[in-house]
Parts: sequence; C-alpha cells; structure tokens
Amino acid sequence: MMLELMLQMTCSFWGTLMFSVLFNVQKRYFIGCGFAGMAGWMCYYFCQNTFSPAMSCFFGTIIIVICSRFLSIRMKCPITVFLVPGIFPLVPGAGVYNTAYNLVMGMTSLAAECGIEALKNAFGIVLGIVLMLSVPTEWFVKILPGNSCRQ
Repeated sequence: MMLELMLQMTCSFWGTLMFSVLFNVQKRYFIGCGFAGMAGWMCYYFCQNTFSPAMSCFFGTIIIVICSRFLSIRMKCPITVFLVPGIFPLVPGAGVYNTAYNLVMGMTSLAAECGIEALKNAFGIVLGIVLMLSVPTEWFVKILPGNSCRQ
C-alpha cells in the first residue's frame, strides 16, 4: 500500500513536470507544476474509492486550482503556468482513446459508454476550474501575507 502510494506520487509529479517541459514552462516553475499535478492526482487517488470517477476528477481539479492560485501569487506569474500542466494527470485521454477505438472496431454501445464516462470526467474538470476561478484572488492573497496581487 505504501509503495503504491509513493509510486503514484512519484509518477504524477514527474509526469506533470515532463508535460510542463513539453509546454515550454520556464525552469523555475517546474517544481510548482509537478507539485500541483501531484496534489491533484493524490486527491483523485484517495477519492476514487468513495466517489465516482467524475466526482474524483472534480475534487482533484479543485486541489489543482487552489495550488495553482497559491503558486501563481507566490511566484508572481499567471495561473495557467501551473493549471494547464497540473490537470494533465486527470485528463481522460484513455477514455477518449477507448471511445475512438471501440467506434472503429464497430462496438458502438461500448464506445458510447466510454465516451459518456470521458465526458463526465471532462465536465468534472471544467466544473472544478470554473468554481475555483470564481473565488476572488484577494482571498488567496490574504492567506499568503507579504504578497501583493497585481491588478
């Protein structure tokens, strides 16, 4: 159990960090990107036994957006630097692939099932981003003393 947890943390951190390399993020933000992706994946990992995959994606995305907002204030950069690479572990790429594969193979009912599940996961990600980006930035600035929000 502990080994699996450490493996999940390590893979999500490095996967997010490597995606930020592909996304041409500046080197000084790599650790923050990796941390945001790892935090979101750990939330997803712990929620998946209790909640549906879509709800787990929703809660994981909330954690990613919170981490991204704190990191963007602390490091004085746009939130997208951390948010876009951070959601990488949660994006339902396998679900979209399975949908296309099942459509090509002629298994339309299975393709529809996979497609609906992928859409629900994507909707959970979008809803988490929209919900947390509607929180005023001043709330995050107040929690981190000594930082000012550029208007």
